[in-house]
Amino acid sequence: MYAIVDIETTGGKYNEEGITEIAIYKFDGHEIVDQFISLVNPEREIQPFVVNLTGINNKMLRDAPKFYEIAKRVVEITEDCIIVAHNASFDYRILQTEFKRLGFEYKRKSLCTVELSQKLLPEMESYKLGKLVRALGIPMSDRHRASGDALATVKLFQLLLDRDSEKNIIQQAVKSEIKKKVATRLLDMLETLPSETGVYYIHNAKGDIIYIGKSRNIKKRVNQHFTGTNNKSKKIQKQVAAVTFERTGSELVALLKESEEIKRKKPMYNRAQRGNIFQFAMTSYVDDYGYIGFRICKADARKKYITTFTNMSQAKHVMFKLTEEFQLCQKINELHSTKNNCFQYTINECHGACIQKEAPESYNERAQQAIDKYSYTNKNMLIIDRGRHHDERSAILIENGEYKGFGFYSLNYQITNKSVLKTIITPMQNNRDVQHIIQSFLRRKNRLKIITL
Repeated sequence: MYAIVDIETTGGKYNEEGITEIAIYKFDGHEIVDQFISLVNPEREIQPFVVNLTGINNKMLRDAPKFYEIAKRVVEITEDCIIVAHNASFDYRILQTEFKRLGFEYKRKSLCTVELSQKLLPEMESYKLGKLVRALGIPMSDRHRASGDALATVKLFQLLLDRDSEKNIIQQAVKSEIKKKVATRLLDMLETLPSETGVYYIHNAKGDIIYIGKSRNIKKRVNQHFTGTNNKSKKIQKQVAAVTFERTGSELVALLKESEEIKRKKPMYNRAQRGNIFQFAMTSYVDDYGYIGFRICKADARKKYITTFTNMSQAKHVMFKLTEEFQLCQKINELHSTKNNCFQYTINECHGACIQKEAPESYNERAQQAIDKYSYTNKNMLIIDRGRHHDERSAILIENGEYKGFGFYSLNYQITNKSVLKTIITPMQNNRDVQHIIQSFLRRKNRLKIITL
């Protein structure tokens, strides 16, 4: 029996959060047999960014039950159940924290659908709940509300149960105790870290940097290093003497800065990221009938490509998406091997380039639009993203298709005045890795503002 859980909290300092909403669906592996959904008065202020995210505010919770009033129901509905959650370490920790405040020790076995999805669905581009269920065609309503997220997790978990036909992976993933004790000295370091986007540096007693990472929540990510049980985490826990950080606000800037810093400083526990981070690439060709086609090939750092990919499954996913978005032909893009027309033509989703029914000129116009979207070769542009605080923005400069660096600005004239722009941009190295980072980020994040220079 499983208890699928989702919890919304006030946000705030680690282990000082309070529950604002909880949803629990008791699931027997086939159907929901019981459920409990409730707002909760956390008896503390909700962080403003959480109010914006969930829509839950202090006024809504004024007459809601306090946790001690629903604790018995939570115990009963999860009795003899395995707790299942998307990022179970968070939801289970919050439950344990609330029960600990009541003087009650709460212990259950647990399963994380993030970890399960990574093992059973390795081809997915993102394992965030919203993006994952959307990619899998799972309907979702009330995003960032406990009931909506928990119900989507039920459907995701059902799919994972079906995928793991032998149930070996799920059995191995069940954890008897997910909470890890963090040494006092490590807790002291965690207290100094922000729950914000940026790059962090883990130092040893000599002050040498032994690991560099990036995260959208620096404190949460470093805590994972401090509670991890793999060999690298254990070595970091033993050697860490200090953690420093730089806020970036922008996840893309954090990725670019992390890549640059790892290549420059070569920390001992970043070995896997010192080399190229892409293995496959998309290139174009012109077939015998004059149609522009795309194909996936092994990446060669000496050559130029439209875009690059970390693995083959990601490459194929983008190729299918590109082909559908620009109404191109699966046969020409080498996604459908046939001597006649492609399957898409039979269902009226291809204009017939596969059998020379569509003129190459009109087809190639759309193919060129695809190239323009997925490549920034020869382009001059600024990618505008979040800054380190609310009235600041970040800018990533591309000149003639080359990454020049990034900077932060708060006034619009700084970004439109070329002489000022040059002074706020910190120069960075252009290489295939940063091009891969920028291209893959642009593929995933359609809301980024682009200024053409």
